Amino acid sequence: MAFQEEIWLTMSFSDRLVSLRKSKALTQQALADQVGVHVVQIRRYEAGDAQPTLDVIRKLAIALSASADTLVFDEEERDPKNDFKMQFEVLAQFDDADKQVAQEVLEGLILKHQAKQSAQRREAAKKGGHNT
Repeated sequence: MAFQEEIWLTMSFSDRLVSLRKSKALTQQALADQVGVHVVQIRRYEAGDAQPTLDVIRKLAIALSASADTLVFDEEERDPKNDFKMQFEVLAQFDDADKQVAQEVLEGLILKHQAKQSAQRREAAKKGGHNT
């Protein structure tokens, strides 16, 4: 990943919005026109004084040819960790039946993990309750 992209990925929503708009050579007015909001609202988003609704985020993403995730989340908040990326790339090549099996296995592991966490919380609550 290029250094410029790394900096971009650690920006706030307002900074990412400004950067994306400028990379598309759009003025605030042009972006406002494409999204269907008043230019003052774009200025407020870019200043960090307001947060757009989900519908406006969708329209911004379309106007800027970016995903909503790119606008809202830092990369590390959405992408799988490096040690899982290769596995997910391979899974994407599976046929539908094998994808279904992989999804079911993953869902089972997630449920097991959540049950384990829940049991740990209950145990901690019991210990905490006896100490009061």
